[in-house]
Amino acid sequence: MTRTILEQLKEMTVVVADTGDISAIGQFTPQDATTNPSLITAAAQMPEYEMIVDQTLRMAKREVGMDGSSSQVVSLAFDRLAVAFGLKILQIIPGRVSTEVDARLSYDTAATVAKARDLIAQYEAAGVNRKRILIKIASTWEGIEAARLLETEGIHCNLTLLFGLHQAIACAEAGVTLISPFVGRILDWYKHKTGRNSYPPSEDPGVLSVTQIYNYYKKYGYQTEVMGASFRNIGEITELAGCDLLTISPPLLAELQQTTEELPRKLSPSSAVDVSMEKLKMDKVVFHQMLHNDPMASEKLKEGIQGFTKALETLEHLLANRLSGLQDMDYVHG
Repeated sequence: MTRTILEQLKEMTVVVADTGDISAIGQFTPQDATTNPSLITAAAQMPEYEMIVDQTLRMAKREVGMDGSSSQVVSLAFDRLAVAFGLKILQIIPGRVSTEVDARLSYDTAATVAKARDLIAQYEAAGVNRKRILIKIASTWEGIEAARLLETEGIHCNLTLLFGLHQAIACAEAGVTLISPFVGRILDWYKHKTGRNSYPPSEDPGVLSVTQIYNYYKKYGYQTEVMGASFRNIGEITELAGCDLLTISPPLLAELQQTTEELPRKLSPSSAVDVSMEKLKMDKVVFHQMLHNDPMASEKLKEGIQGFTKALETLEHLLANRLSGLQDMDYVHG
């Protein structure tokens, strides 16, 4: 009997769950898991995770003290919540979890470094080895420079919101552990610009971008891992079979688990060696020139940071409202 696509994919690619929903992670037994502000905000609004949110708020309130303001409590809880979800996720996966730095710091190297160190300190205080954590940082020049420094401290990084070869090369030359090129968001941009409703998987602009990055890394011996992300359909996933890692949402994981057909390997280090590609030297000037000359990459990077920022602001409002409710409840029961 033909095995499911998911079973076959796991033999050639590390499968990662792209969600903050802990129960979904348990269902699909991925090696790793990734979260982002939008996913954490969505999970924080699910009834089954109210206890995590409430515990985080109460711990923040104790830490701030009786004289602390509600805004101080919310700010601290906001910093702690992603780690709280990460700790729960690490209990059910064997590998790593990605936790994202505040997107509002994407153009501030020093602030990104400080926030990353704080996140790692929280995990280590909870008894988790930093090897099991990937700090997610937006692939701005400033973010990449922050990752360069963090990697020298043994803080491993996942550079996200990556849409172009210039970002990928800069990450590899900075010694970043892993990158997350966004397949589906690239496809979204091209569909909007061209008016096309769809692309065959082999012609999908996002698939082509990740294939180019993967081949470049393998051809020139970079150790940075490539993790395709942001998928819109399983065709994009199967076309990237063999990529180092793929982070996939629960609905698409379910579809892969329910589909039985042969899955040929599309990417491999051996085939990348024969690909004709010029080796580029990357610096800040070249990076910004290439970013400027690539409207898709520049627009999607800016849009992605804005989207994650909006999700964070929504989460802050959610925590403030939840704290108010908890205080009323505690007052009644006090």
